[in-house]
Amino acid sequence: MINIDAKNHVSGKSVYVDDIKEIRGTLFALPFDLPTAHAKITGLDLSSARTLPGIVSILTAKDIPGDNQIGVAVPDEPLFADKEVHFSGQTAGIIIGVTEHACRLARREIGFSFEQLTPVTCPRQAMKQGMLIVPPRTFRIGNTDDAWSRCDHIVSGTVEINGQEHIYMETQGSYAYLKEDGCIFVASSTQAPTAVQWAIARVLGIEMHRIEVDTVRIGGGFGGKEDQATAWAVMAALAAVKTGMPVKLILHRMDDIRMTGKRNPYSSDFRIGLGNDLKIMAYEVTHYQNAGASADLSPAILERTLFHSTNSYCIPNVTATAYSCRTNLPPNTAFRGFGGPQGMFVIESAIVRAAETIGVSPDEIQKANLIKDGDEMPYGQVMQETHATDSWAEAERRYSLSEVKNRVAEFNSHSDTHKKGFAVQPICFGISFTNTMMNHARALVHIYKDGSVVVSTGAVEMGQGVNTKLLQVASAEFGISHERVKIESTNTLRIANTSPTAASSGADLNGKALKIACTNLRERLAEVAKQTLECEEVVFANETISDNTRKKSISWKELVNMAQQQRVPLSEHSHYATPGIHFDRTKEKGHPFAYHVYGTAIIEATVDCLRGTYLIDSVRIVHDFGKSMNADVDHGQIEGGVVQGIGWMTMEEVMFDDKGKLLTSALSTYKIPDIYSVPAVIEIHHLDSPGSDLAIYKSKAVGEPPLMYALGAYFAIRKAVQAFNKGAEPAISVPYTPEKVLFDLYGKKTL
Repeated sequence: MINIDAKNHVSGKSVYVDDIKEIRGTLFALPFDLPTAHAKITGLDLSSARTLPGIVSILTAKDIPGDNQIGVAVPDEPLFADKEVHFSGQTAGIIIGVTEHACRLARREIGFSFEQLTPVTCPRQAMKQGMLIVPPRTFRIGNTDDAWSRCDHIVSGTVEINGQEHIYMETQGSYAYLKEDGCIFVASSTQAPTAVQWAIARVLGIEMHRIEVDTVRIGGGFGGKEDQATAWAVMAALAAVKTGMPVKLILHRMDDIRMTGKRNPYSSDFRIGLGNDLKIMAYEVTHYQNAGASADLSPAILERTLFHSTNSYCIPNVTATAYSCRTNLPPNTAFRGFGGPQGMFVIESAIVRAAETIGVSPDEIQKANLIKDGDEMPYGQVMQETHATDSWAEAERRYSLSEVKNRVAEFNSHSDTHKKGFAVQPICFGISFTNTMMNHARALVHIYKDGSVVVSTGAVEMGQGVNTKLLQVASAEFGISHERVKIESTNTLRIANTSPTAASSGADLNGKALKIACTNLRERLAEVAKQTLECEEVVFANETISDNTRKKSISWKELVNMAQQQRVPLSEHSHYATPGIHFDRTKEKGHPFAYHVYGTAIIEATVDCLRGTYLIDSVRIVHDFGKSMNADVDHGQIEGGVVQGIGWMTMEEVMFDDKGKLLTSALSTYKIPDIYSVPAVIEIHHLDSPGSDLAIYKSKAVGEPPLMYALGAYFAIRKAVQAFNKGAEPAISVPYTPEKVLFDLYGKKTL
């Protein structure tokens, strides 16, 4: 079954927030900010802007009827800057006008004065100054202090990991208007409708039941609309309440890039110890996370970094510490992988540096340390149903790793101007929200008397195909055609208290809830069918309900009509909570993940040693899908995740000056992968694995894990550079742009 939105997407019929037909009298809102990253506000002059034609109102912090606060994890994020500015791009207020153009003209006329303060942009500097979002956290297993004396090889180093801009195709936006009863309707491009509803209630000082948040779909999120969509929806709602008119707020691309947070940059120190048998005996890592000016989701992102600090490896002695550092940059936020890729990249970097020091290939160390059933992770979870060794062995066999090594060596021996490199990248990624309370979902199902079905859940469709999978669940459970089922928008008045569609858990949580609802309805209908067919068991399939001998049957429509006549309830609201997961933060131990996704990729790259440019020749993957319920959708997720990850590793360079001003604020200065950046070959093989009972139909989550295969792109390019510049030990810093590559090709050793 293809993605159910595919036809509307390619024909332009899909409706996003900016496509909603505007109600007569709709006004437009535009945020404004001060041109500084850190300052005390001493004056704000709105008089000239207010007098311009078409300007209806300008709202600031003093116009907020409730709390000027939208922070969730930590209440440190005002909707509007009031007394201080903490990052360049922080909204100080919104302009409301009859056209967006009028608002833009007014924004130029706003005057302000401020007392400049010294901005901090480096997380290490922030840590030294005690500027932490939350207290530091440490995961431990074994005793690293005692282990170092038993190591034959000890290597240490530093890793610099830059951020990444989301570049979702649909920018942040919202459309709000008052309903006849004074309640507020808000269409929001958000991954978290309940978070939007809660924040609006807080800022307006009203109760949540007076706010209806509706999301039909969003044009990409990648985590950037999990928390950061909230502010723009709150502003639109505030403007609608203050003016009494419908208000639309859609960010211009350059405003979106400038005003929103990115993937968290990290600066990390590592120390790794191995025996002569290449077993990793000890690993210590300290992460300095650049959170930006407020918490946003950084504390939770930091936690997942710690959870994934050892990736696919069993290491008996680990000490992993992380600091969430407050800086004067836009609040950084969720991005595909949610801190996991940063933790995994550092352990992979440590292994590569150890391999270079010892004089072996990194894949020898990787293979020697893969986790197996019964191994304990630093956070206390004992691993079961592992497939790290299975996926490695299958990739090694299927893609002939030995031939890859020989082919690369042979090419390099005959080429002076181009060099090849390869890397093997295993992954182990935990599936669940690490905040246990968020692992729940609800579903509402109506069967109408003509046999048609409507489904509502808390899942938000953002291009990942979750609506397609939910439709498949309802169709399969009732044994009816796809055409009979309609997936409704995500709406806070139909499904309350939803968790965000994030953490790769949207299909699992909402699919499980939907399956429960459909099962309950099917059991009621089955009782009617048993009486009609005079049998003890019935089968639902192909629009027909039959006895178990298939001799007697009744159509789906007939059965539903009978149930309606007998007053059998044909609606069901169900709840699902992931069983068995827990985590004690006082001990930093528990069982936080429902299951893990495994896989192994072999990546090859070619570097032009005259220019510093490179091509990713191939990414060949053996992936643990479990029992994929939609291979086409899942393959699309893997291909997209890999290319997005390669962009982060190689070209997507977020740059700020030392005053906190973003220098890469447009697509002319921030480079994302295009069709020419895509690997020449992306090959995906399904690992033969049983799946997990905690995944919907044992079809494992596939949203985030594939991005981590792209970590190997950096190491493949690095290997090619070292084939040209013998003995070079380049500093580990991503993205590995052509400028950095060129420097490493001809520069001296840099430790």
